[in-house]
Amino acid sequence: MDFKKYIYPLFLLALAYLLFSSDDAKLIVAGITIFLIGMVFMEDGFKLFSGGVMEKVLKKTTSSVPKAIGAGFLATAILQSSSLLTIIVISFLSAELITLSGAIALIFGSNIGSTTTAWIVAAFGVKIKIAQFALPMIIFGVVFRFNNNKSYQGLGTILVGLGFVFLGIAYMKDGFDALSNGINLASYAMDGYLGVLVYVLVGAVATVVIQSSAATMALIITALATGQIEYFNALELAIGANIGTTVTAVLGSLNSNANGKRLAVAHLIFNLVTAFVAIVFLYQLASMVTLLSGFIGIDAKDYAMQLALFHTIFNVLGILLVAPFTSYLVKFLESIFVTVENIDKAKYLDDVVINVPEAALEAIKKEVEHLYDNAVEVLSHALFLHRHQYLGCKDMSSVIKHSDKDINTDINIFYDTNIKEVYGQIIYYATLAQENMSEEQKHKVYDLKVSCKDIVESIKYVRELQKNIRIYLNSSNEVMKDEYNFLRTEIAETIDSINKIRNFEDDLDILSRIELLKKEVDKLNLIESGKIDSLIRTNQINKKMATSLINDSSFAYDISKNLIHTASVLWIKDSDIQDLRESS
Repeated sequence: MDFKKYIYPLFLLALAYLLFSSDDAKLIVAGITIFLIGMVFMEDGFKLFSGGVMEKVLKKTTSSVPKAIGAGFLATAILQSSSLLTIIVISFLSAELITLSGAIALIFGSNIGSTTTAWIVAAFGVKIKIAQFALPMIIFGVVFRFNNNKSYQGLGTILVGLGFVFLGIAYMKDGFDALSNGINLASYAMDGYLGVLVYVLVGAVATVVIQSSAATMALIITALATGQIEYFNALELAIGANIGTTVTAVLGSLNSNANGKRLAVAHLIFNLVTAFVAIVFLYQLASMVTLLSGFIGIDAKDYAMQLALFHTIFNVLGILLVAPFTSYLVKFLESIFVTVENIDKAKYLDDVVINVPEAALEAIKKEVEHLYDNAVEVLSHALFLHRHQYLGCKDMSSVIKHSDKDINTDINIFYDTNIKEVYGQIIYYATLAQENMSEEQKHKVYDLKVSCKDIVESIKYVRELQKNIRIYLNSSNEVMKDEYNFLRTEIAETIDSINKIRNFEDDLDILSRIELLKKEVDKLNLIESGKIDSLIRTNQINKKMATSLINDSSFAYDISKNLIHTASVLWIKDSDIQDLRESS
């Protein structure tokens, strides 16, 4: 029996009963809801306001584990959203902009960064009338959102989000204050390790239901501040909230690619190890919190601030325990989630990536490279060549001359199975991804779409060329055989040169090599060179051969030209040098 389809309706019924049976519960639930809405607004606001700066910083700070941990901490502390950081990290990982070890370290840092929410709620939310700041923030936020400038819109969205977060905290606090007049939840406090396990479980389940560890922590702190739960039970709930947030991540990764699953499991392992240590040494950690509170000026009875300190300490402890073993963790994760190469399916176009413009652009670029590699395979086979035969060889013409056996590649079948599906996915994905992009990024996507068209057209041209290669490589006319070997050589040399260009670091070197390639392929214009006229006048070819050679040299020229254009789009990174390429 499938219970999943009944869970959501049962949850709605339980929620409705709770809302209509208790006005106090209604305030608390409303507070949680408003808090969550605020977090969503803040995420959207930072996406607009940062203009991709955060993504660029994160991409450049994963060269070492300590640096990545620091970047993850700062990013989450600023964004106030570990879920937004996780989306960015998974996006970069899927687009291969960062390594798995760098991504894991960012998530480690994010766990410490997420504790800043507890500090904010403990320091301001339960000590001052925070609601009086909420409404002005929301009002100014809405005004800014009507501005045409994206930075102002982003700032406005952040203010609206922060206003709702403050309002949500105020509602939760009022709800617990009112609840204390009728029910004292603290009377249900449980001592000993049975109590530890029960409250850890409650914290985990609450986070899974609410889908936000920040909201759970805000709920725990407001309940603690109003005396509705005991201090030690609040610590146990906080440990449970840490576990719950990883359960949410794991469930969200089920439909993700291998990298998404690896990151979710790394997060789960980290939080389980951290939780286990925190549970085993709970009383020792609580004593440490009491000791440190005295040093940093936290009042002995300010349990909300002590909870925030405990939340930070056990996350830092988790990093100290797990981070040194990151390299071993990476090897383990790569062994249990193996990426299966499938050339007829897109490799990089992940749905998570599409929401992060820079990562989406990189994913599209890498997918076009994937399409290019597929195309080079069929182009080589159509020319009666295998890539390992001629790529990097010193005597291209000799290799071509001795590779005259038909590989029997059906280009129509290859196109339908290995090219068409990937091409369609790129165009569809690129169209959706453009909605979140800047004008400059949209221009780059347009260039990549054109490159896809060039690649597909090249396959169609080689299909026509292949027909006469079959005929004339077996012809008794040595002139025609030499001419078709010449066409094969020129295309193969173009592909080989592009293969070398891919490894160049300097964009100017790539551009200069591309300009030389353009001049090289001009040799394929047999009419302009006068070669066809000479062959006809000396009776070395007949009129049918001449027509075939004219058409096929044109196909060879278009194939080479399209591949060169694709190379310039894919491997010249600097936008100014791209402009030089376009103007030349």
